[in-house]
Amino acid sequence: MTQTHPITHVIYDLDGILLDTEPLQTQVNRAIAYRYNKPFPRQVRSRVAGRTALDTARIITESLDLPLTPEAYTEERKAMIYGLYPDAQPLPGAVNLTKHLATQGIPQAVATSSSGQPFRLKITHHQDWFSLFDCIVVGDDPELRQGKPAPDIFLIAAQRMDANPQNCLVFEDAIAGMEGAIAAGMSVVVVPNPEIERHHYDRADAIIDSLADFDPQVWGLPGFYSNCGEQLGQ
Repeated sequence: MTQTHPITHVIYDLDGILLDTEPLQTQVNRAIAYRYNKPFPRQVRSRVAGRTALDTARIITESLDLPLTPEAYTEERKAMIYGLYPDAQPLPGAVNLTKHLATQGIPQAVATSSSGQPFRLKITHHQDWFSLFDCIVVGDDPELRQGKPAPDIFLIAAQRMDANPQNCLVFEDAIAGMEGAIAAGMSVVVVPNPEIERHHYDRADAIIDSLADFDPQVWGLPGFYSNCGEQLGQ
């Protein structure tokens, strides 16, 4: 970790960081590929991590030479996955960390490649939790020009929180998200996508196995302590 700027704001990716939706997406993408007698290999799975739905469709249809336009693939995928999204569960440490920082007055945002409709489905049973975020930027936000790995979504989140990008810490699981955060001039902690080999995350400031392993004090943020001074668990 080479942190030189104090962290005042925190930004989270959604899928694979806050909610466990990645297995659902892999399940559906694999099912569509198999429908056309194509495999869904690891190298393709790693390329689509963190991308918008349309970018994902372009990569998959081109890589697998599917007889579908990206738009047709997107519609086929929607029909299968939208019914699964409301069952998405929080990943380890996510609720505890975000609620802790909220009680400590640390502004937090979500910056997700998911467009508005799937985002709303994913948080169906988590409305109270997501109400604590100061800012949520989705993949079809009208101000967003380019998706990850461009820095746009992170810069929009910082602007809406009135934050200096250099004082923002981003949590990501995808290479595209990591690259976008770095391009935005932000610090980035990676929780690796299991489909991606760890050496691809060498540019991250830190790598942890889950948000349950994150120590806020390392970054100058309030630690997990009770009133009597005992450190709380994750």
